[in-house]
Amino acid sequence: MTGTKATALDDFCRREGRAYTRFDYLGHGASSGKFTEGTIGRWLVDALAVLDRVTAGPQIIVGSSMGGWIAALLALARPDRVAGLVTLAAAPDFTARLIEARLTAEDRAMLARDGKIVDPSDYDPEGYEITKDLIDEGRGHLILGRPQPIRCPVRMIHGDHDTDVPWALSAELLDAVESADATMTLVKGADHRLSSPADIARMEAAIAELAGA
Repeated sequence: MTGTKATALDDFCRREGRAYTRFDYLGHGASSGKFTEGTIGRWLVDALAVLDRVTAGPQIIVGSSMGGWIAALLALARPDRVAGLVTLAAAPDFTARLIEARLTAEDRAMLARDGKIVDPSDYDPEGYEITKDLIDEGRGHLILGRPQPIRCPVRMIHGDHDTDVPWALSAELLDAVESADATMTLVKGADHRLSSPADIARMEAAIAELAGA
């Protein structure tokens, strides 16, 4: 909740006089629990709980990286509540596309033996523990490669220099959604963070457009 994009969006909504809700998933930020206890389905439950219990009326859902996948799943689960979807460097199906697909034989043996591996990360010098449960459970939430009944307006933003999540995943998500009002903005030179002033302005413009509609 204290990331650059989340706090910038808080400021933007205050200036615009719009309601805004942000939260941390289980094992993230200020929330309790361990990251290794989480799965895509468990984090989706968190998002559904916030949507159902904290908010009222139609919502514009904003999701970054893994949050882009969760946001799409939220739109599928609550189509009557989601008036628009904004994704930033979305990582749909990342457990299969970005983790499982590049596991070595040694990694697979370690997962089978220990139930986890350590994935190197530019964001944490100790890396992230990736569990077998995360990968296995994630298979039940894959959305790419087939039409998805997401029919609200969709705005996707992705950097062409994103070395963490290829922009092709956003392009595949764009192809999958059934919305007749869906666009993807590919930003030259932008990385996975999408946190520069220009990137923040793009996010705010996308939200303002959907809110006005």
